[in-house]
Amino acid sequence: MSANPINFKRTALVIIDLQKGIVGVPGGQEVVDKTIKLVNLFRQEDGFIAFVKVSFQDGKDALKPLLDQPVPTVQRSEGWDELAPELAVSSQDYIVTKRQWGAFFGTDLDLQLRRRGIDTIVLCGIATNIGVESTAREAFQLGYNQIFITDAMTTFSQEEHEATCKYIFPRIGKSRTVQQFLDEVNN
Repeated sequence: MSANPINFKRTALVIIDLQKGIVGVPGGQEVVDKTIKLVNLFRQEDGFIAFVKVSFQDGKDALKPLLDQPVPTVQRSEGWDELAPELAVSSQDYIVTKRQWGAFFGTDLDLQLRRRGIDTIVLCGIATNIGVESTAREAFQLGYNQIFITDAMTTFSQEEHEATCKYIFPRIGKSRTVQQFLDEVNN
């Protein structure tokens, strides 16, 4: 693991689906707590933060393909798509609303990053093998450097989390824990 200095003017923190209706999954609160450390660092360094959430206008805009194994669904009760309040989202943060798994397709995330000269993203959130991995694959195809904060992610099973972290992330970016990332930044 080689340490590379982080240029916060060219790096964005992209946080996937840490919203009220999703953070209740097992390990979700721990992901929020660890993400707060990253948010604080990026705010301190005047870095760009993009909070990504999934939401729907009326449900008719949600994906509905035929599946062999449906993805666990989220209870869409009142406020389910609001970002977790502990993250203290501010007017300086950028909010991306997506209607599918990945944060790039059908949104202006790529445009906003490129206009700011950002070429590297630090990625975390829920679910590791769904929203985070889909976003990571899209970012890879768009040419972004990526740092995956693997202990600031979770999904529906440890096996799914580990498979993505072991077989996908090393092929499209670098993996770090929150502490490893903070140590690299502070060196």
